[in-house]
Amino acid sequence: MSHVIEIVEVGPRDGLQNEKAILEAADKVDFIRRLEACGARRIEAVSFVNERRVPQMGGAEAIMAELPRAEGRLRIGLVLNERGWDRAVAAKVDEANVVVCATDGFGIRNQGASVADQMAALAAIVGRQKAEGGPPISVTFSVAFGCPFDGEVSEDQVAALAREAGALGVAEIALGDTIGVADPWTVRRRIEAVREAAPDARLRMHFHDTRNTGLANAFASVEAGVRVLDASCGGLGGCPFAPAATGNIATEDLVYMLSRAGYETGYDIGALIETGRWIGERIGKPPVSALSRAGGFPA
Repeated sequence: MSHVIEIVEVGPRDGLQNEKAILEAADKVDFIRRLEACGARRIEAVSFVNERRVPQMGGAEAIMAELPRAEGRLRIGLVLNERGWDRAVAAKVDEANVVVCATDGFGIRNQGASVADQMAALAAIVGRQKAEGGPPISVTFSVAFGCPFDGEVSEDQVAALAREAGALGVAEIALGDTIGVADPWTVRRRIEAVREAAPDARLRMHFHDTRNTGLANAFASVEAGVRVLDASCGGLGGCPFAPAATGNIATEDLVYMLSRAGYETGYDIGALIETGRWIGERIGKPPVSALSRAGGFPA
């Protein structure tokens, strides 16, 4: 069994997108560099979305221009459609993460597109990447455990989407608990279903801690053999189109739990705590992570 867990740091994108404060591009670049100094090697850095709808995500091109390619560091750009793909390619991101909502209710409100339309966009992007080149593509299925508009999301729904993505040759599939409703038992069953539907794809899990189950769900994922997890420094995050959605699981809390169990993540807990406090000052909101209050293991 591998004792290395890859933590994808999503603070600069998912962490900031729901905050009232709108940071300048220079502050976001500083945040990314601080996170890399903490040990982050794969960061969701920017989002190529409509800045009028999500002004917190403005300046994607300027941010990428300030982050020259670096060995062993991947800066991910979030993409919703072919327009976003064109911007991601031009900005020279290291990876494009295409987000597809698992329900029509959320997709229409969040992206103005049905599930079928979003899957067609994913297929078009994958086809263009194969024909024209461009960064590697991963896909995140948001609201994969429950939707604020359509309610319960079935295992069959998620498995069908994963099967389609797997058939397209997408190398990594992430399941997002966008509104924080998952439980560890459902997580394990959903992982098994997606593995069966897309056996060649690597799985990544993305949890929000809205109902205090985020770390339990991360634990269930690791026990089920998942070796890639998303987290956000300070516990920042939420979705502007998901009512009452709160932050992602905090990177420092996840690193603490995993390191106590003997897993290697490559992150520095003390530096993460300090970076969480730093970004909290920038946005005028203290970090919500447990370690920002309690610190690491007592000296």
